[in-house]
Amino acid sequence: MDLAAMRAIVADDLQAVNEIILRRLSSDVVLINQVGQHIVYSGGKRVRPLVVLLAARAAGYRGNRHLDLAAIIELIHTATLLHDDVVDDSQMRRNQETANALWGNEASVLVGDFIYSRSFQMMVSMDSMRVMEVLSHATNRIAEGEVLQLLNCNDPDTTNERYLEVIRRKTATLFEAGTRLAASLAEVTAAQEQAAADFGLHLGVAFQLADDALD
Repeated sequence: MDLAAMRAIVADDLQAVNEIILRRLSSDVVLINQVGQHIVYSGGKRVRPLVVLLAARAAGYRGNRHLDLAAIIELIHTATLLHDDVVDDSQMRRNQETANALWGNEASVLVGDFIYSRSFQMMVSMDSMRVMEVLSHATNRIAEGEVLQLLNCNDPDTTNERYLEVIRRKTATLFEAGTRLAASLAEVTAAQEQAAADFGLHLGVAFQLADDALD
């Protein structure tokens, strides 16, 4: 099954997630709207929210809270992109100029902070300590992964294991958190939740390996 076929399974949910993201990124600060919409419309594949939606369906969840969860996961990812492009001094992403190339590093970092804080507001609104626990841990691990990558990028002695540890923290952790919480919403057994989390972790590693090979 290709990506288009998987999207078709949850097409309505994906549209709802996009609408939540646009609504939640809205601000009375014009620059935040400009940078946020630039990121949203820059052609991202929405792989992370797609995985959350599919995991929720696989676990048998039938409510609507998975929509907010998927949007939160995407907003966290979006914030990391803004910060990554500043750290890497990237000028292009997905064949478009990056936000830092258009508005400068300061704006990119600060809007990234806004998006992070907005995602935590959304976590609170879900009124679930489990969501807060898992996603606060995940964002901390992502930050650690960013720092590890910075340490490794100019080190010719970097090992395969150090590289894999970076992508487990920087990329796979968010996949893992998304699939774990999607299963948790469905109130599955602890073993089933762990299986969902393991799937997300391995999928995230495979995704980043492929992305790095293509880069």
